[in-house]
Amino acid sequence: MTTFRISEAAALLGVSADTVRRWVDAGRLRAERDEHGHRRVGGADLAAFARSQVGESEGGGRSSARNRFRGIVTDVVRDAVMAQVEIAAGPFRVVSLMSRQAADELGLEPGVVADAVIKSTNVVVEIPGHERVAGNV
Repeated sequence: MTTFRISEAAALLGVSADTVRRWVDAGRLRAERDEHGHRRVGGADLAAFARSQVGESEGGGRSSARNRFRGIVTDVVRDAVMAQVEIAAGPFRVVSLMSRQAADELGLEPGVVADAVIKSTNVVVEIPGHERVAGNV
């Protein structure tokens, strides 16, 4: 079974190692001690905890899009027709291209809290440190 050090779990959850330690100490996240006395979080336990932390959209409407990243607008570059909007959502950077009119109507400026809602028919899943699967081009 895959296990993670506290620092690895923290990086995956987008929080500090101290926060993960507090969650473990409070019994919110299960961890076991390894042979060296270090706390390790099981992959299944971490996945279940991460899933429980995902909040439902606070917006009023319904949508088929399931990929939502709440963050803070860090940059908006506008020209006459288009705008490039950058959002920092935890450790992730999301960049969106939209019409300038849409950016203006939404009031997008650095410091504004916004949700990046992503619906895609093409999502690539990679496992860090693994070579390409044989037979795939």
